Amino acid sequence: MPGILNRFLKYVRINTQASEHSSTYPSTPGQLDLSRLLAAECRELGLSDVSADSFGIVMATVPATVSHRAPIIAWLAHVDTSPETSGANVKPIVHENYDGRDLVLPGDPSKIIRVSENPALRDLIGATIVTTDGTTLLGADDKAGIAAIMTAAEHLVAHPELPHGPIRICFTCDEEIGHGVDKVDLEKLGAVCAYTLDGDGQGMVDCETFSADLAIVTVTGINIHPSIAKGKMVNAIRILSQFLSRLPMDTLSPETTDERDGFLHPYHMEGSVAKATVRIILRDFETPKLREYTALLESIAADLRKAHPRAAIDIQFVEQYRNMRDGLDKEPRALPKALAATRAAGLEPRQTIIRGGTDGSRLTALGLPTPNLSTGEHNPHSPLEWTSVEEMQKAADVLVALAVEWGKENE
Repeated sequence: MPGILNRFLKYVRINTQASEHSSTYPSTPGQLDLSRLLAAECRELGLSDVSADSFGIVMATVPATVSHRAPIIAWLAHVDTSPETSGANVKPIVHENYDGRDLVLPGDPSKIIRVSENPALRDLIGATIVTTDGTTLLGADDKAGIAAIMTAAEHLVAHPELPHGPIRICFTCDEEIGHGVDKVDLEKLGAVCAYTLDGDGQGMVDCETFSADLAIVTVTGINIHPSIAKGKMVNAIRILSQFLSRLPMDTLSPETTDERDGFLHPYHMEGSVAKATVRIILRDFETPKLREYTALLESIAADLRKAHPRAAIDIQFVEQYRNMRDGLDKEPRALPKALAATRAAGLEPRQTIIRGGTDGSRLTALGLPTPNLSTGEHNPHSPLEWTSVEEMQKAADVLVALAVEWGKENE
């Protein structure tokens, strides 16, 4: 476990926060820094076919140890962190021999990881917990996944007596802003199925995700000095505020929904009198429901156009990803193998849904079935983010068992 912890601490100190407002790929230079580091580490481990392209996509192969033609599988994780909370100057705090109490974060004592809100901590007394100092996110989403993959790869290389087929490793960029697999060459990856390491806790196998779209609502007003504004000014901020006030909060917001409920979530707003914009994510497990949410936003805009005829109210809709459920049937071994590997690692698997998306959502839609596995991350995108070394190590153990499980198969 010291190895996986040291890896993780090294990775989270590199600022890889993605940016939705960048025109480059990857969207931030720190992602390239981590990608180059990971490619160098893959070479040091003795992996083959190591590459890191100009887009920050890293690929490498753990060579097979079986003589028959076992199928190629892939393990993926993303190097970027969420744009919602700062990823600069991350100061990870290691809490050894966790005592079961609330964790007060020293950089901002108002930030407290409470056991009552994080019941998973009750099962981790005596474990090693890693948190932020309260001023940034931690980056366990998805650097816990990266650490698990690198640790599993190192173990397989060190133990050639373990029978397994070829394993393709792939690290992607800009997953947090919906572009994680834009530059992934699936032919080069060459796998029959893949597994993203991007889930919380331990023992979970995510086989469904949200379907997701993005709505960008832009109100264009008319600015003029407020001293002579009567009958002339059209305040885009006020009109956009009216738009947001008409979103159903009791039934369609993340604050009031759970399980299979969908939602509309405004998460970023900026603007002035002349122009104001909000980004709203649309989420539901049933893809057709997204059309209903789109219609709702359009109807709100239509009403406000009538009320404010001199304003322009535009909505741009962007497809992001789709529920992986419908694409997993293409490789019927993918899910059973994940469940078997989880049991082989000493855990009782839980077949779960994820109220979010992973690179696996898009990969599955593109024809590469890709369930999502646990990594030990908790409270992602938040200064209250945390992980445990033991859960990260279990994620690595599952990967080793997964390699052995697929090594039993013939193409």
